[in-house]
Amino acid sequence: MAAEQLTPNQAVLNSGNYGLVISCEHGGNRIPGKYKRLFYDYQPLLDSHRGFDFGALTMAKALALAFSAPLASSTVSRLLVDLNRSPTNRNLHWYIVGQLPAAERSRILARYYEPYRAEVEELVRQTIATHDLAIHLSSHSFTPELDGKLRNADIGLLYDPSRPGEVALCDQWQQTLKSSVPTLKVRRNYPYAGKGDGLTRSLRQQLSATSYLGVELEINQKHVLMGGQHWVYLRQTIIGSLRQTLAGLYS
Repeated sequence: MAAEQLTPNQAVLNSGNYGLVISCEHGGNRIPGKYKRLFYDYQPLLDSHRGFDFGALTMAKALALAFSAPLASSTVSRLLVDLNRSPTNRNLHWYIVGQLPAAERSRILARYYEPYRAEVEELVRQTIATHDLAIHLSSHSFTPELDGKLRNADIGLLYDPSRPGEVALCDQWQQTLKSSVPTLKVRRNYPYAGKGDGLTRSLRQQLSATSYLGVELEINQKHVLMGGQHWVYLRQTIIGSLRQTLAGLYS
């Protein structure tokens, strides 16, 4: 279905009644028993940012609790199958998994990938059925350094620039976060492009801009690794700023 295009004001005015859906595609580094043999010598890889998104599930659970929103999450490692990639993406599997016979890779998709994607889509469609708008927040985190280069952000908000409702939401959320904690560096469509291959893009292709907003929340893992009250405070800041943003845009 082609996305219906709106001006930012139209997007806001049309969204007086909304519901949140929270998801977390990279919540853990679990490898099901059947496939553990493939990872015997790769535990450090599983424990790294390549195995899962540090803190993303904790953030997702906090958002779901704070907003009484449904949550879909997975703790199966992205190395087995990346739930935030399309089935044709060459990075859908870690290269060793990608060398398995096609039939076995199909079984992995049928067992872990397809049910998860279907669950998120169903939650979004149920929300649309009972509200004017579904706001889908996908919780992620990113490594502070990649390929020797420091990532220059504390928080990233990823969205599709062609969807005015997403633009309005992320612009206001960025401003609110900066007002809440001026030292936070909040960037839009960083460290990745929001319209790139992912679950939100897949849903945008099926749902109109009047009924679906998809935003990926990206948190620099340095804050997660600091832990303690710092990590607690950041989660509270993100939740509080989102609550203020939604009240301002959709009240």
